[in-house]
Amino acid sequence: MAKFWNQLATLTALWAGCTLLSAQNEVIGLPKNPEERKRALEDSKTPMPREMTGVGVDEKLGANIDLNLEFVSEGGKLRRLSEFFASGRPVILNLVYYKCPMLCNLTLNAQVSVLRELAWTPGKEFDVVTISIDPTETIEMAQDKKAAYLSNFDKPLGAGWHFLVDYNGNVKKLASQVGFRYNYDPNQKQYAHSAAIMVLTPNGMVSRYLYGIKFRERDLRLALTEAAADKFGLSFEKLLLMCYHYDPSAKSYVLFATNVMRLGGLLVVLILGFVLFRFWRQELLARDAGGASSTGLPAGGIPTSESHTS
Repeated sequence: MAKFWNQLATLTALWAGCTLLSAQNEVIGLPKNPEERKRALEDSKTPMPREMTGVGVDEKLGANIDLNLEFVSEGGKLRRLSEFFASGRPVILNLVYYKCPMLCNLTLNAQVSVLRELAWTPGKEFDVVTISIDPTETIEMAQDKKAAYLSNFDKPLGAGWHFLVDYNGNVKKLASQVGFRYNYDPNQKQYAHSAAIMVLTPNGMVSRYLYGIKFRERDLRLALTEAAADKFGLSFEKLLLMCYHYDPSAKSYVLFATNVMRLGGLLVVLILGFVLFRFWRQELLARDAGGASSTGLPAGGIPTSESHTS
């Protein structure tokens, strides 16, 4: 039995060590390959083009947007932002422009791709609001953009993905509230902006930013779960949030070593408790059986009068 306990302790220690090393590797936001890491650090020092001066995202986590701001929907109706939050679902916010020749399309394409992977559906578990930052764009452009992107889905999304255009310069106010900085280049006649989407809570608070032209299904799912708060109730995603946290340097959800080790420690305690319980139970049963055999009585104890034959 002592050999068994030594082997179990060794395996447990090895498992805990491997889990910690894995978690620490996940937390580091830089590439593992030394050459790729060096290239990433060099790229971060590259001077910013003149057109991109002042462009970027100032994360305003916890800030509330003005839900009374009005925009024009693809259906031609003047609508307040509060209408898109009335359902009590989290909202994915895109700030793009519909004539954008490249980056906006790449961002929206990435969103379409990750929404296909996501088991949830816009209009059921969350909503999507896409707003043009170009005040000259029209309702017809919003209609065409919506039709083009919704045609890529097998499931109906019309009620859950809204395409809006600016009204009275409100898009500038909204962009400022979420920290989305952009510039108009009159020479190129284009807007310089970042590739990012914002995830907002059901009451309009900024909960998370996701960046790039490719989004992980896990990141979006966890960001929506985080934004939904208690809306989804206890779920597998809520348990995942105990192990993952958002790492700003990695721009993604990564394993959180401390919580992983806490859960691993709890699992070890439960396993050891179960093994000890079974061991003690077997010892008690063996002791009872041994005591009964030494007295010459059956293991079931003294026979009752009903068991005697006349």
